[in-house]
Amino acid sequence: MTQKRSSKPVVLVTGASSGIGLALAHQLFENPDYRVVVSARKESLQRLRALASTDSPRFLVRALDINRPEERRQLIDEISRRWGGVDILINNAGVAYRAVVEEMTEQEERLQLQTNYLSPMDLARLVLPHMRQQRWGKIVNVSSVGGMMAMPTMGSYSASKFALEGASEALWYELKPWGINVMLVQPGFVRSHSFRRVRIARIARAGMERVSAYAPYYRHMGAFIGKLMSRAIATPDSIAATIINSLDHKNPPLRIPATIDAYIFSWMRRFLPRRLYHALLFWNLPGIRDWGKLPAPEQLELDAGIPVQAEPDLRLDAVS
Repeated sequence: MTQKRSSKPVVLVTGASSGIGLALAHQLFENPDYRVVVSARKESLQRLRALASTDSPRFLVRALDINRPEERRQLIDEISRRWGGVDILINNAGVAYRAVVEEMTEQEERLQLQTNYLSPMDLARLVLPHMRQQRWGKIVNVSSVGGMMAMPTMGSYSASKFALEGASEALWYELKPWGINVMLVQPGFVRSHSFRRVRIARIARAGMERVSAYAPYYRHMGAFIGKLMSRAIATPDSIAATIINSLDHKNPPLRIPATIDAYIFSWMRRFLPRRLYHALLFWNLPGIRDWGKLPAPEQLELDAGIPVQAEPDLRLDAVS
């Protein structure tokens, strides 16, 4: 039996303690058209509690570590008991590691993939029975320009976003007959401090602290991305507004570029021959002539004898 859809759809936002997620929380708090649940890890809830210290008839703040299956199920169950179910899921929580592929550990790779792909997909599975029953719903997966193109020193991050994009595209086909929209929002460079929260992989951090084969990659790419973000036009608020505006569309597109550079890269991938596209990007990488130059043999020998310290917070429940 098809349920009648509420006049105030229920929205669940993950990763709402900072950046785009926090901007979404603020804008949805001011929007009377939705009932809203914003979530973040328990230790990151302070800003959200300042926004809404107590539950209101249409706005809830809840703790959620997206990588804990029991917390995912408990939150969806609570929303179902209180408001009938989640009508709009905004998968925004994520983590980003900075490292060349060779210097990512298996543990770091697992956390990257778990946070940006596996956990958001499980949340989608949890909310879909309700959406299918009422034959209406929206799943908004916050991807990235990194989900349409790979960037050196961010390969594992791109891999996780490529996975999210692939599954979302399949979902778009699978859910369209049920009246459920799937959207991929693709921000590029954003004027914020989010790049400072990018995690440096354990081995990569050691390489940055002394001479290593990949030192020029980190030095040039870090300065390059930092400069682009400081000059970006887009902000977390503008991207949050793009997401909320998309919720009003009856038939939104699958992919929504959310910044100017996202539009540019989307156009380049679509229209340039692939060989030209990759060559163009490669020769415009910052400081590319310094890449691939090995440090002096004596320095590499010295580095090899320095133990790499373990990172203390690489658990699946330690996601920003």
